[in-house]
Amino acid sequence: MNYISRIALNLKSSSIRNMYNMANTMENVVSFAIGEPDFTTAANIIEASNKALMDGQTHYTTNAGILPLRQAIANKLRNKNNVNVKPDDVIITAGGMEALMLCMMTILDPGDEVIVTDPFWSNHPSQIIMCGAIPKFVKVYEEDGFVYNPDNIKNAINKNTKALLINSPSNPTGGVADEEVLKEIAKIAIENDLIVISDEVYQHLVYDDAKFMSIAAFPGMKERTVIIDSFSKTYAMTGWRIGYAAGASQIIQYMTKLQENVVSCVNTPSQYAAIEALEGPQDYLHYMLSKYTERRKLVVEGINSIDRLSCIKPKGAFYAFMNIKETHLSSEEFAVTLLKNKGVVVVPGSGFGEAGEGYVRVSYATSEENIIEGLKRIKSFVECL
Repeated sequence: MNYISRIALNLKSSSIRNMYNMANTMENVVSFAIGEPDFTTAANIIEASNKALMDGQTHYTTNAGILPLRQAIANKLRNKNNVNVKPDDVIITAGGMEALMLCMMTILDPGDEVIVTDPFWSNHPSQIIMCGAIPKFVKVYEEDGFVYNPDNIKNAINKNTKALLINSPSNPTGGVADEEVLKEIAKIAIENDLIVISDEVYQHLVYDDAKFMSIAAFPGMKERTVIIDSFSKTYAMTGWRIGYAAGASQIIQYMTKLQENVVSCVNTPSQYAAIEALEGPQDYLHYMLSKYTERRKLVVEGINSIDRLSCIKPKGAFYAFMNIKETHLSSEEFAVTLLKNKGVVVVPGSGFGEAGEGYVRVSYATSEENIIEGLKRIKSFVECL
């Protein structure tokens, strides 16, 4: 008897993890692979968690999460994102990934289609497939800043289309959708009665004149949008596993019902830490953003100084999507050979979809020393091709 489900058998490992695991067998490696802040969580946030523990906050919470945190998130969305939600329209989850999975499980039936960008973050289509639904890929291009062209969205819609997923700022490309593009997408969603899943986990990491805007802020959109956010990237809290979903009331209600059958609730001390992250001093966030800004400059200028490589300036997140087409190597060949020959880890763009071929993802969530050394090795590698 085959004890493994078709879903588990057919689910592919991400290229990020494949490269990470390969690098773990080697020494003297410079890694640009993992999208995780290299900063430690701010001391005031850690202290808030410690206080909660010492105050006896070691028990279950409600499935949706503690009310003070849901109120703090509702306040943040109203005051900073112009999205008017109530605490009952918020659910606390084990990171943004659980928020995404609960959302998919709530809205999707087998055969439903979800429009997703290509290149994409690998977990997006994987979670859609895990629900028996179908990712419908819409390619985004470097010349458009790696954001949706609304006309291409229209062409992808059919009778099976249930939802549209937006990831802005984007992993893996750093693309940020502007107000004009979001306005057009909102119009398409309303006209075609689509749910919008808005992955906003990098919203605080934007650069230069780029501005983050939530599609849920447009008229008629809060009722059909589920905002996905996390404390992981903004507050360097990846290991705390805390995020949230907010927006369409009925969807949040049923996500909470599913939560009871998945993790019951998010660990209690992390929820108190998250309140402090939102309501406490934001100096550390601003410091991290300033460091990412410096590193982005170093990475982009470094890549563009290497013959046969190029890179547009990412407007958000902490990834550069490096164009390697002039090397005439596939993205897989480039990444694997670079690792074996020079000990530098990048992620092949093909792991993010068909449109990612010809690129590799470079995470600059690492020290300036690593960036300088890594770029030096990449230049040496390309010069030897």
